[in-house]
Amino acid sequence: MTYDLYIGDRTFSSWSLRGWLMLEKFGLSFRSHMVGLYSGTMTSDLANLAPARLVPVLKTADGLVVGETMAMAETLAERHPDKAMWPTDPTQRARARWLCAEMASGFFALREACPMQLQHVNEGFEASEAVLADLDRIEELWAGARSLSDAEAGWIFGDYSLADVFYAPVAARIIGYDLPVSDQARDYCMQVIRDQVFQRWRAEGLKKTYDPFPYPKTAQTRAWPV
Repeated sequence: MTYDLYIGDRTFSSWSLRGWLMLEKFGLSFRSHMVGLYSGTMTSDLANLAPARLVPVLKTADGLVVGETMAMAETLAERHPDKAMWPTDPTQRARARWLCAEMASGFFALREACPMQLQHVNEGFEASEAVLADLDRIEELWAGARSLSDAEAGWIFGDYSLADVFYAPVAARIIGYDLPVSDQARDYCMQVIRDQVFQRWRAEGLKKTYDPFPYPKTAQTRAWPV
């Protein structure tokens, strides 16, 4: 079974990163198709995938179209129970779904102030009180999840799961804007961006250049830490 995944620009599309990771990290066969987020062709690129209007979009071998990453995650987990995409422990699994749902529907201050970009690190970024509140909440969720799995380090629930898929763009934002988090949280973020699969995604994105760069830069930037 081979899926078709429609994604946006890899350097910036956080939702596309989630869709891609949930297929790539769990070894599912798929083809990637680029959608023109910045070229103005997104509507036409998705015309045959109604009612989808945003990326990512998943199309199954039998023609089922699935949008929204939460729906994609549940669909893939149902179709591939052998991949253990959610934690196998029921308590951890329920908490993982909670974390993913909160990520999909929240943290608006962090998203607005720190759009994902994988090109460089913005130095001297000043986080607002609202962004700091989002970061505190994220750390609370991560710490609570670790307490359920006794995982002091590594992935959120010990083994890699869909929770790590959903929070990969959060980790990229924390690193990309050098945001103030605890040492444990930063170590986790570094693990995310140093993962070989994540690095492949980023490397593909860097093959495309942008002039002008879509998002504002701080006065000084430094190289991405990988």
